[in-house]
Amino acid sequence: MNHNKHFLKIQEPTSILPFLHIIENLKATPRTGWLNFNIENPESIASHMYRMSIISMLCTTPSINRDKCIKMALIHDMAESIVGDITPFDQISPEEKHKRELDAMLTLTSKILPKTQSMAAKEMLDLFLEYEEGKTEEALFVKDIDKFELLVQAIEYEKKTKKNLQQFLCVLPKIKNPLILEWVDDVLKERDEFWKSIDH
Repeated sequence: MNHNKHFLKIQEPTSILPFLHIIENLKATPRTGWLNFNIENPESIASHMYRMSIISMLCTTPSINRDKCIKMALIHDMAESIVGDITPFDQISPEEKHKRELDAMLTLTSKILPKTQSMAAKEMLDLFLEYEEGKTEEALFVKDIDKFELLVQAIEYEKKTKKNLQQFLCVLPKIKNPLILEWVDDVLKERDEFWKSIDH
């Protein structure tokens, strides 16, 4: 007779609160890249995703589903509420990173959210998978926004700290969307003007 059978039962969630408490980590967790460069009070994961969603609203490309991009921007790093902000410095392979984040998303959407939220859970998981696969026009656009927002944040920290954050420009060759490339030109121009003003 298994005396532990009662302890093995997993109670079905009935409230959205456990889910909300977990994703609160996104508000409280600073982005690792800035910590590695000793930026004081760096942005949180949630603030990064928030500005990405606002940038998504500025999409003027007719073929891109803007509303999907906004949602995707809000979802794409949700797994980090469980696994944390994994960066290349952590020496974790892309495959392992994806596995950890997928496991986290499956936990959030199938074990933490109550069954009454199954439609929202499916949408969140589908958006995450679409982003990770990076094949649709929307996923590619949001991936470019991810890099663009990083550039904007980098120059903002350069202005505040007078630190040269040139290393973060490594994302430039990966940005392909024509609209975002126009915005990148503006960022680089602003950055050049800032450093010229410092030199003089």
